[in-house]
Amino acid sequence: MLHLIDRADPEAPVHDTLTLPFEQRQKSRQRVTLASGREAGILLTPGTRLHDGDVLRAESGERVRVCAAIEDLSTARSADALQLARASYHLGNRHVPVQIGAGWVRYAHDHVLDDMLRQMGLPVTVESAPFEPEAGAYAGGHRHGHAHEHAPDESAHGHDHAHDHGHGHGHSH
Repeated sequence: MLHLIDRADPEAPVHDTLTLPFEQRQKSRQRVTLASGREAGILLTPGTRLHDGDVLRAESGERVRVCAAIEDLSTARSADALQLARASYHLGNRHVPVQIGAGWVRYAHDHVLDDMLRQMGLPVTVESAPFEPEAGAYAGGHRHGHAHEHAPDESAHGHDHAHDHGHGHGHSH
């Protein structure tokens, strides 16, 4: 069995691919089947989140590209940024992972959430697409240097990582 132990340069040539849905890209230790049919074990640092396009290095030196699986997703679109902000707030209040782009918000398909957003006046469509939701404020780290072909609206960002949360709990990041 191939043991995938850490990330490699995403520009390096790869020997195989691994397609995983969002839920499985959150697991740092699991048994998987590569596109070639070979079995592999992912043995990454706990808390590692895999993204579409990441390359993993095996103990043997082989490299495997991670691909985001096509999933059933709901997408709400609006030219009204305030309306999308409200929708994102209500989804986040329910701890729903969301992917945000210019003029849209996307989440794992759920007819109850679809109805909630429709009641807010947003049109919701069900689509099949790769899902790459926001990591969250406390997820630790940001992704840099990798473009997502499936979400061209995303823009690179950079900021100072030192900040205080203002919660009075005595730590900053």
